[in-house]
Amino acid sequence: MNIRVFPSQLSGQVAAPPSKSVMQRLVAGALLAEGTSHLYNISQSDDCTSALLLASQLGAEIELGETDVRITGTGGNIIPRSAQLTPGESGLAARLFTPIAGLGSMKVSMQAEDSLRGRPMQEFESVFRQLGGCLKTTGGSFPVSIERPLQGGTTMLNGQISSQFTTGLLFALPCANLHSELNVHKPVSTPYIDLTLQVLADFGVEIHANEERAHFSCDGHQTFRPIETVVDGDWSGAAALAVAGMLCAESSIEISGLNNQYRQADEAIRGAMLFAGGALSGTDEGIQVAKRPVRAFNVDLTDSPDLFPVLAALAAFGKKPSKLKGMHRLEHKESNRAAAIQTEWKKLGIRVEIDRAGDELIVFPRDQNFVPTEPIDSHGDHRIAMAASIVGLAGEHPIIVSHAECVSKSYPEFFDDLEIMGASFRIQSESK
Repeated sequence: MNIRVFPSQLSGQVAAPPSKSVMQRLVAGALLAEGTSHLYNISQSDDCTSALLLASQLGAEIELGETDVRITGTGGNIIPRSAQLTPGESGLAARLFTPIAGLGSMKVSMQAEDSLRGRPMQEFESVFRQLGGCLKTTGGSFPVSIERPLQGGTTMLNGQISSQFTTGLLFALPCANLHSELNVHKPVSTPYIDLTLQVLADFGVEIHANEERAHFSCDGHQTFRPIETVVDGDWSGAAALAVAGMLCAESSIEISGLNNQYRQADEAIRGAMLFAGGALSGTDEGIQVAKRPVRAFNVDLTDSPDLFPVLAALAAFGKKPSKLKGMHRLEHKESNRAAAIQTEWKKLGIRVEIDRAGDELIVFPRDQNFVPTEPIDSHGDHRIAMAASIVGLAGEHPIIVSHAECVSKSYPEFFDDLEIMGASFRIQSESK
């Protein structure tokens, strides 16, 4: 689907979408629990659908309602219904459920789709070996096959690629046969690890972690207890709405549904927008964002790399260059996001420099006289599609964003929610 985005003014209130990061962790915990968990305000995103499918494939009973789901878990006794696991395009689901699948005695394989193909999985090869199991990748990626189950023990993990490997192991190791010690070299995205530890604690699991989130220890044979809870609002999706509000609001917009129980890395959008001259205030249900001129800003996004695209959109409307640090975290996403931002923002009259030595993306002020003529390629990346659409809403000329349906990976209602607040979109024939 190609979508034409028209310059627009926004007003009113919308609810933040449910958090896919929170929900996928809750689904994993419910799969391992002894009893039935009940989750409300569930996400309809593709990634969460993949997580529910994986839970079912690994033995959970799923009763899906319109806005809630009941999951009857396995009590940590993983008996897969299928030898083929299907994570769709979800990197978190793949890395979260792979160690859980490694608790079962049945040989299984995992096959990726589209943007997940080629994303790294090789960290699990040595980890499984050290923990008594056997996992094989294909050239360091998918397909992945699990040939011998995890037993527990002591292992070392390279934490620089993604915190998702750590999250997957933290869910699986409490159900292993042995006491486990997990050492993480140079951990990144530690707020996501904090989220994982919070969720595990709610399931009654005990894990000891040091302050740096570089060492974890836990006993095996722990029991996950079922829970009943509401899925938090998503700060990643709210970040896109907040940036759109700062650039396009008639005066201000409100985003509700952010009174959350779990810490989310992308709540860092609040500080980043303040550095950029934004005006955010708390409300009973969430935040209010006022329209404000953008000033140049420098922020370190090493622990919240999903904010790069929307902040690269915001930075383009400043009067001087802005610097976004932590660029090395962008290579193994749904696209190579640094390269995608540089290429597609150029089509919008925005110069972006990649400073590999400084690990920075430098975004220069847009050329206000530039008239876009080429469609903006989303690269199948939901965050690129959302960020490019925000530039179109805040600019002077309509733009076309290609393959915009990829927003369904995390935020299927993205265009609907913006339309509620006054944004103007039109489905565009792909032949044009």
